[in-house]
Amino acid sequence: MCLIVFAYNTDPAYPLVIGANRDEFFDRPTAPLAWWEDHPHILAGRDLQAGGTWMGITDTGRFAAITNFRDPSRVKQKVPSRGALVGDFLCSDISAQTYLEHVRQSAKAYNGFNLIVKDNFGLFYYANYQDRIQRLCAGVYGLSNHLLNTEWPKVEKTKKGLTSLMEQDLVDEEAIFTLLADQQPAPDALLPDTGIGLAWERLLSSVFIRSKTYGTRSSSVILVKKNKQIRFSERTFDASGYCSRVSETVIT
Repeated sequence: MCLIVFAYNTDPAYPLVIGANRDEFFDRPTAPLAWWEDHPHILAGRDLQAGGTWMGITDTGRFAAITNFRDPSRVKQKVPSRGALVGDFLCSDISAQTYLEHVRQSAKAYNGFNLIVKDNFGLFYYANYQDRIQRLCAGVYGLSNHLLNTEWPKVEKTKKGLTSLMEQDLVDEEAIFTLLADQQPAPDALLPDTGIGLAWERLLSSVFIRSKTYGTRSSSVILVKKNKQIRFSERTFDASGYCSRVSETVIT
């Protein structure tokens, strides 16, 4: 997951609204959104190379998502897969806060990550480069490949867009997908310098990324209602930006 924007407890009818884009190399094998055969209570896509996932939810409403922290100067080789941190939480029944306390003990063994986890008691965030567990209060949040709410152009743009959508009478799933489909790159003057060079900074600055080898593989919208009904929709894309698969699942 490389961009996630979410509104938490800002609408009495929808305690949690999430829009997210997963950006990855197109040659990395991936299974689309589905109930996992080995853990039938988990609804998520799956990284078939390492076995984990970037975002998922359970039939009881436990939620987790992860993004990488972009810093090529600190990348370590032969380390555990960060995607396993999402799957391990969804497989467990321990509290979200306790899970992050466990993760924190071995966090330095991983490359940089941002991890969001939710249970019935709250929504929590942890970044191993920051090393601080945060319980999130009501608000609209954005996360890409730096820390939570870092003022990168696409983070600011999607936060502003979701804030506006949450002010409408009804939460519009299609409008969130439109927000996630924005391919406009940020102006050079606003680009971060994360050590990957100007060409890559430009490419990665748009909300929806397109290139022949790397780009937005899927867009997802999760709507959690007050009555605990969950709607999880995913659209899968190829390197041309063509939507090759649409999945919609409702959990009641």
